[in-house]
Amino acid sequence: MAAASALRAELEHEDPAFESTVVDSYKYAASVVSRVVSDGYLGMVKTLPQMYRFLYNRAEQATEVGPFRTWIHQFTAGNLRAMMQEMKPDVVICTHAFPCGVMAEYKKQFADAPPVVGVVTDFAVHSFWMHENIERYAVATPEMRAAMVARGIRPERVIVSGIPVSPSFGYLPSDVPALRAKLDLPRDRSIVLMMGGGLGIGPLSTMMRALDTLNLPICAVAIVGRSSRSAERVLEAAHDVAYPMRVMGFVGNVDEYMHAADVLITKPGGLTSAEALAAEVPMVLFKPLPGQEERNTRYLVDRQAAIRVKRAHDLPRAISGLLSSDIVRSDMRSAMRVLAKPNAAREIAGVIRDLAAEGSQEAIA
Repeated sequence: MAAASALRAELEHEDPAFESTVVDSYKYAASVVSRVVSDGYLGMVKTLPQMYRFLYNRAEQATEVGPFRTWIHQFTAGNLRAMMQEMKPDVVICTHAFPCGVMAEYKKQFADAPPVVGVVTDFAVHSFWMHENIERYAVATPEMRAAMVARGIRPERVIVSGIPVSPSFGYLPSDVPALRAKLDLPRDRSIVLMMGGGLGIGPLSTMMRALDTLNLPICAVAIVGRSSRSAERVLEAAHDVAYPMRVMGFVGNVDEYMHAADVLITKPGGLTSAEALAAEVPMVLFKPLPGQEERNTRYLVDRQAAIRVKRAHDLPRAISGLLSSDIVRSDMRSAMRVLAKPNAAREIAGVIRDLAAEGSQEAIA
């Protein structure tokens, strides 16, 4: 949703007449799909991560679409028909693998289907994304493009744009102390930002308690997203730590908190990682989910753009190493700068406008 919103903002900024709507495709799927996603996925990654890792890897290696997934795509594509006929979009943009598969099936069923752009929001691409009849793909890395081409996607259909984030993450502040004053954050302490993802399944309470042994003056900010249950757990844990702590739910200015922070501890979701790269806030990655987040971790750590900590009691040493050395932080920021794509949304928006224009010309012809 964050990637879709970034693209929508960029499209409307460049051309106010370019109308766009963000649609949750799961609302058009069978109810069993929603239950599998909301209950099955979250339950499995929490309680049976090894099982999810096995299923993820097995699905990635598959060369054919399974019958259940085919049925789900066909069912959802049929349910989308009324909306598509009413809206008559010039282009459909998919920022998740599920709607990309649905639109690939829709294009098989209906001759009047519009062109589709698949925007991959991680630093590795799963085979669930790959369909021969998708007009364009936008990916984060050259390695992802090579992987897609090796699986049969035509090279001219894949651009290496980066993951679309709000351009505000790339606007680095000239006066950090003033920004901290605006956010009511102390200027005499290092700021540690903690993020657990929008679904509230990151181990924020564990992070907070681990840092209580850190022998440095810090102030921590925990952004818990939309999960009220996670907020309750984090607020309870905040009473047990000695350092100043602020707990926040969903906020619309994550970019400012990243710019104000000295270090970020987070799960390596694709969007959060891309935002942190653009903001150049040093990352400590903790407890990645199996599958895509483990791939994101490997990519970022191999390129020295992040540090991975596997155990909670190792967090203080990692944070201390970053906060105590300007050189270490500077080196990491240099590595992050190489990977950062703060203008990804603008590049992808250009591809979308070109496809829309091509469709309009064909309609006139």
